[in-house]
Amino acid sequence: MFDSLKSKLKGLFSKADKKLDREEIFGKEEEPTPTTPAETPVKPEEKPIQDSTVPAAPAAPVKTEPVKEEPPKEQPKISRKEFLKLHRQQKTAPPENTKNVPVGESGGKRIKESALDEILDELYFTLLEADVALPVADKIKEGVRDNLLGKKYDRSYTLEQVVELAVKDAVRDVLQINEFDFDDWITKQKRPAVVMFVGINGTGKTTAIAKIAYRLQNNGKTVVMAACDTFRAGAIEQLSIHADKLGCKIVKQTQDADPAAVAFDAVEHAKSKMKDVVLVDTAGRMQTNSNLIEEMKKIVRVAKPDLKVFVGDSLAGNNAIEQAKVFDDAIGIDAVILTKIDTDAKGGAALSIAHTIGKPIAFVCNGQEYGDIVKFNTEWMIERMFSD
Repeated sequence: MFDSLKSKLKGLFSKADKKLDREEIFGKEEEPTPTTPAETPVKPEEKPIQDSTVPAAPAAPVKTEPVKEEPPKEQPKISRKEFLKLHRQQKTAPPENTKNVPVGESGGKRIKESALDEILDELYFTLLEADVALPVADKIKEGVRDNLLGKKYDRSYTLEQVVELAVKDAVRDVLQINEFDFDDWITKQKRPAVVMFVGINGTGKTTAIAKIAYRLQNNGKTVVMAACDTFRAGAIEQLSIHADKLGCKIVKQTQDADPAAVAFDAVEHAKSKMKDVVLVDTAGRMQTNSNLIEEMKKIVRVAKPDLKVFVGDSLAGNNAIEQAKVFDDAIGIDAVILTKIDTDAKGGAALSIAHTIGKPIAFVCNGQEYGDIVKFNTEWMIERMFSD
């Protein structure tokens, strides 16, 4: 997962510590010049008059010992793996304005802007190559700058460790914009809660619906599936197979039937049988198809879904973001499910989609089995983006 992005980031962190001169990055602290009071000249008329009868005693010479300067104590270095392990175990709140980046004591050094720019530029292009959306790459770059520039850091850490933590903090800020607890949301809804799924064919939308049904049933909820993708007979058959395997009710009609009518029947059935949740599958023709968009709007008017979920393929990168924008403009998306994240080497969609459209990621799908769906969590994502 995210192998390409991870390898590029690790190369960047290593280069920050090895290629750039450490003294260039960490500017030497300027020590204040001690001020000594100026000697007051003695005016001739104010010179003390000595008694001529008593000779003045010569001043005793003062012996001064040269001050031995103790060499600075070397701070113990720890490996990157040990450092990150300790960092993950830390439970205390981070210091103000520095987050998780290690703060130095009085002997720390500050990072200079001239040397930092090279690191930031390379980070920026690394993110763009990983299909991270331009505004998100800008935000991460500025976040890293804020976390590093002019701050004082403990010299016991390598620059590689400091830069890595700064990037992690900036990515964390992007991912934490919206977090959505689907399980908690379901428990607060009146039954039946209607959840509508939209997305392009081939993204794994129908399989994601089956995974949600499996999760709901394991949590003690009863589920009704609505096969509203009547454009393709194969879509109805696929959802029917999942319903049979999971042992849940499916409401369907023949190919080319009115999708809104199927959704309406499913909701009415759930009401009459006191079912907990209705999961509405929809057609996934190209998002630019005006007929599809009108179809989605009609289903929304008829079924009145409580939650509208966009299912996007993480491998699609920025295309997934554009698809989400079209559906959001048409019907208003409430949350996102990202599929195929286990095969995503770049990670751009995972980083970008929530921030770009301003909607939370509810789940990520990381396999083909029904249980291979994970509630999205920022720390879960961070761990997989930066772990060895």
